[in-house]
Amino acid sequence: MDVVTGAFGYIGKYITKALLERGRDVRTITTHPTKPNSFGTAVKAFSYNFNNPDQLTRTLDGAESLYNTYWVRFPFDGQTYESALANTQTLFQCAKRAGVKRIVHIGVTQASVNSDLPYYSGKALQESILSESGIPFSIVRPTLVFGQEDILVNNIAWLIRTSPIFPIFGSGLYRVQPVFVEDLAEIAVHQSTSSPGAIVDAIGPETFTFQELVTLIADKIGKKPRIVKVPPAVGILCGQILGLFLSDILLTRNELKGLMDELLTSRELPNATTKFSDWLEKNKSTVGSRYSSEIARHFRWSAS
Repeated sequence: MDVVTGAFGYIGKYITKALLERGRDVRTITTHPTKPNSFGTAVKAFSYNFNNPDQLTRTLDGAESLYNTYWVRFPFDGQTYESALANTQTLFQCAKRAGVKRIVHIGVTQASVNSDLPYYSGKALQESILSESGIPFSIVRPTLVFGQEDILVNNIAWLIRTSPIFPIFGSGLYRVQPVFVEDLAEIAVHQSTSSPGAIVDAIGPETFTFQELVTLIADKIGKKPRIVKVPPAVGILCGQILGLFLSDILLTRNELKGLMDELLTSRELPNATTKFSDWLEKNKSTVGSRYSSEIARHFRWSAS
């Protein structure tokens, strides 16, 4: 039996699917255990219970591997990077008490404790907590993850569909290396039997500048927006204004800086096979057909 955090979310969903296809028993710990369960009775859902370590330990009891996707994209509604790190500490302590044999942790490329971006420094601190936990572990660091439930690519396509103008922050020449979420899941599951302590990047086979990525999406969905290059500060301000109307946070300053600093790339050779351009061709009729809200997905969902 394995435990996956966030099996009803994005990356966790595809890790769960890959495990079930291998005949594994899976349970999930999640913020919303009453969310619709596309896996039916095959996956039992439990709350994180960070405030009840004994209960969390019981949930993890009997697990051979824990696949951890837990983190926060930005501080919101009382959740902070500091609280996420404290919760990570609790999760790994409970996993050790429960006798979990391996933790496969999903990080991010170029995470560093010296980063001035709290998302990236926090992810590096998560890795430090893991390495000090005493549990055999593997770390998988993806670049820009894309797939059906992706928010960034989907909302780029949505904006292209709905607006005659698309803003490019700065030069637009900074690079990204998109990796398909199903490829990421396969890499993560493979790491459960690799040598302990392995740290691998998950990298797609194509590299684009951000402007090339936007242009490709526009071409595939049959739109020709006017691309306007704007200073990053102006772009963030426009995003904040649009976010007020959408009741969401589209892009943070830290995310933009990470993107422009090419932190969503790797110096390693690609180890995923799915091309973003091929996936986009297959999904061009649906990508960006509706706006995807980060806040609605993770903070505002309710069973009602």
